[in-house]
Amino acid sequence: MLSKTIQNCPTYRSIKHAARVGNRGKKEWQCEDRREGCNGREGSKINAGQVNTSENCKLAVFGGIDLTRVNLGPLTSVAPLTSVLALPFLFTSISHARGVFDGSIGRTVLDSLTEHGLQGLCFYDSGARSFYNTQRPIRTPDDMTGMKVRVPNSDVYVEMIRALGANPTPIPFGEVYQALVQGVVDGAENNFPSYEGTRHYETASYYSLTRHVMAPEVLVASGVSWRKMDVEERQYLQEAALRSVSAMRLQWDARVDAARRRIVEAGVTIIEDLDHDAFARSMAPVWRQFVKSPEMEMIVDRITRTSQPPAGESLNDD
Repeated sequence: MLSKTIQNCPTYRSIKHAARVGNRGKKEWQCEDRREGCNGREGSKINAGQVNTSENCKLAVFGGIDLTRVNLGPLTSVAPLTSVLALPFLFTSISHARGVFDGSIGRTVLDSLTEHGLQGLCFYDSGARSFYNTQRPIRTPDDMTGMKVRVPNSDVYVEMIRALGANPTPIPFGEVYQALVQGVVDGAENNFPSYEGTRHYETASYYSLTRHVMAPEVLVASGVSWRKMDVEERQYLQEAALRSVSAMRLQWDARVDAARRRIVEAGVTIIEDLDHDAFARSMAPVWRQFVKSPEMEMIVDRITRTSQPPAGESLNDD
């Protein structure tokens, strides 16, 4: 039986919803995400799996699974255009990011997966990542000078931290709490649910709402499986995937609100009065390093030109 944690996971519920299309499309779907898998006919049992995202991509490309949810990491080496969505300080707000994911720019990125054996269906939220630390409030890049900041094993994150004047320290995620306690690192970065769920707030009580990365996760179908489907089955699956996005976001937003409420009650200082322009300007050399083709430049330009939120909407919305 699945734990309540897994059953309440927004991605779990959403991928289950999308997989149910198999009942109408006459095809039994087998799907897995980073932690959970499901056999997709309506009313079928959902089973927990332990397949990492890189392995999921390989399985999907070769038709070993029909449907998988992955983060951008394994995709960037396969379809470089996906890496644009992980550029730091690219998006100005949650609504800006979601508008890009849901619109023609997002579809262009999803379609870039086709030639690599995957059918991009939709984007799921993976949270807005912000900096937290044990030392002091971070309001400008200067406040990060000399800080040792934990980063994932990612070139983009390493160069982002260097550009901000801090010292990037790659550490496995499961070791971050102890590294904060022992002073191996001064800070780290993640979204509200991860910060709260790992209890990092117990030792790193300054949380600055930089929202520097809003990279999504991607629901993809195996190209092998997609080619075996008729037009009607493809339509059912695509429509179900798109419907699952709004369901996932409702659950994710509720989870973010609950996590934020709990850390505030625990005494965490949330810093919102930041110099976002200064952070963004610091990213110029990072963008130059990782935007490597005219097509990537075009996508970045289109995204930045859509960055102005509707009248009355904050650039710092949750």
